[in-house]
Amino acid sequence: MNLRDIRYLVTVADLKNFSQAAEACFVSQPTLSMQIKKLEEELGVTLFERSNRSVRLTEPGERILEASRRILGEVDLIKTIAESSRDPLAGSFRLGAFPTLASYVFPCLVPEISRALPKLKLLLVEEKTDVLVERLKAGQCDAALLALPVNDPALVAMKIFEDPFLLALPATHPWAGRAQIDPAELRQVKLLLLDEGHCLRDQALDVCYQHGGHEEADFRATSLETLRMMVKAGSGLTLMPRIAARSDDPEIRYLPFTEPAPRRIVGLVWRKTSARQILTDRILELARGALRQL
Repeated sequence: MNLRDIRYLVTVADLKNFSQAAEACFVSQPTLSMQIKKLEEELGVTLFERSNRSVRLTEPGERILEASRRILGEVDLIKTIAESSRDPLAGSFRLGAFPTLASYVFPCLVPEISRALPKLKLLLVEEKTDVLVERLKAGQCDAALLALPVNDPALVAMKIFEDPFLLALPATHPWAGRAQIDPAELRQVKLLLLDEGHCLRDQALDVCYQHGGHEEADFRATSLETLRMMVKAGSGLTLMPRIAARSDDPEIRYLPFTEPAPRRIVGLVWRKTSARQILTDRILELARGALRQL
């Protein structure tokens, strides 16, 4: 067994496709398949259930995958320690953010980091919150912008900014002419929300729970832009983070809530055992400066 074979295993497990995994590993598919087969023979277990339509980990394969991720995380940590000892502000840094945040904060933040840290290679990761948390813990991500709180003893979180929710509604709606709205009035409407797995959905449901609102059960969106288009088409109302609100569309109104307004708190999260603390502190400082305007 060697690190190359372990990386092949993890890549196949992540992509669930031998052809795509081979391309990602820069080898031919027969080569990758042969190495996985040799690994199975060496371990004496079947790692994957294969069919023409799918690739699925077996039960021992799932357990071996967990150990493999830890091994690769420790290898990356060794490389990170070596890099940071040479120059704490150089090397590569993997920064994550969840989908309803990434496209709004990365354009502001990345140029600031590039100017302040010219020797740093910034690698951006856009994933859902639960995936980013697992990647942080496995050493596959150095830090991530997440909605707080993140309750995990292995992680540290520091607040960056607050992002109030606005009520997005069609310009033809009876409330469209108002300057603001009381959160308690949400009990009168059903809200369009994102699909399962998005942390913004959980946050919106929490707002509904607190103020008596309800979800529109017949529709769930896959993105904020889908929600925006549904509101624009007059199909309903939704909660929109202020950073995602657009003032250039006359067909949609965004009403602020009266205080205390519902909001999400965005922070930077990293591992307690991170070997890049000096760099992480610098990125936290840059993020607070760059994103303060949001």
